Amino acid sequence: MSMKRPVATVLAAALCLLTAACGSSSDGKASDTTTEAAASRTGYPVTLDNCGEKQTFEKAPSRVVVMNGASVAEVSTLLALGLQDRIVANRQNYGMSEVPGRAAAIKKLPTGDVKVNEAYDIPREAMLGLRPDLVLSVTTYGFDQKNGFATREQLKQVGAGSYVSPQGCDDNPSRMTVADSHQLLRDMGKIFNVSDKAEELIASSEKSIAAVSEKVTGKKKPKVMVLFSNMAMGGNDFSSVFAHGIVNDILAKAGASNAFEDAAETTFADLSKEKVAATDVDALVVISYNDPDPAAYAQKLFKEFPQWPAARNNTYVTLSDSMYLGPSNDRAVEKIAKMLHPDAL
Repeated sequence: MSMKRPVATVLAAALCLLTAACGSSSDGKASDTTTEAAASRTGYPVTLDNCGEKQTFEKAPSRVVVMNGASVAEVSTLLALGLQDRIVANRQNYGMSEVPGRAAAIKKLPTGDVKVNEAYDIPREAMLGLRPDLVLSVTTYGFDQKNGFATREQLKQVGAGSYVSPQGCDDNPSRMTVADSHQLLRDMGKIFNVSDKAEELIASSEKSIAAVSEKVTGKKKPKVMVLFSNMAMGGNDFSSVFAHGIVNDILAKAGASNAFEDAAETTFADLSKEKVAATDVDALVVISYNDPDPAAYAQKLFKEFPQWPAARNNTYVTLSDSMYLGPSNDRAVEKIAKMLHPDAL
């Protein structure tokens, strides 16, 4: 969002009246001092370099649109920062969460009553009709004109800022880590001038994760299979198995490793039943998405692969949004560590 000169002028004038700091100066030093004072008092303007684009905010956004993008990271981050009243349209919804009350809070948010496109997201004309001053997208896909979306330039022309979440610039979530979740919190804290709250949440998460990691350091790292419950995304029997991405960082911090990390270079591995059967799996992390009984799916897999150590020991945990980009990765780290290393925690 570009800075509007009238707003800056009024703000500077108000500071002149309050501080008597606006004496005339031929070299402009007094004017510079006033501008710096304004920024110090208000926290604005704020400029972020986001995917190679400079985004400047002169005040906290008040009409935020959260695009779908098959994510809940952005809306969960706003809720964690207490910014739900700024959202005029949210297309993210998961239905469950490790954080009590979060799923219900997301469900109550306004949707903007827009007709979504084939990607279940907000098309260009509907987006412009919402009159946003900030649009959040998981990746640059949400600002791609060929997909029918409003571009970042088109949004800028109507006074709206735009933001792409960490690792979304080149749409490669395979490189994502817990640090990206903290970066999302930090960036939203800057944009909305709630950096103190953001840093408090980040510090709490880092402290919790560090405490768990310290307790499991040096212990044998079980091989864990992470997959969606009852979901197919490819041609093989097991196409929703994680190979890379933030789940691997979460596993490492919990004292574990991904049993299928070498099965693919992408985020997901598309595996045959034979490949799965031939791999030692010490534990399961079943991620539930629209499955009311993920535990039943875990038991189904144990019956199908009784040779797994996980099956013999009935070792599994069911999780949801804490396994993704978002403000609650510390909960996933703790739950997985307690499953694998109960004597340490």
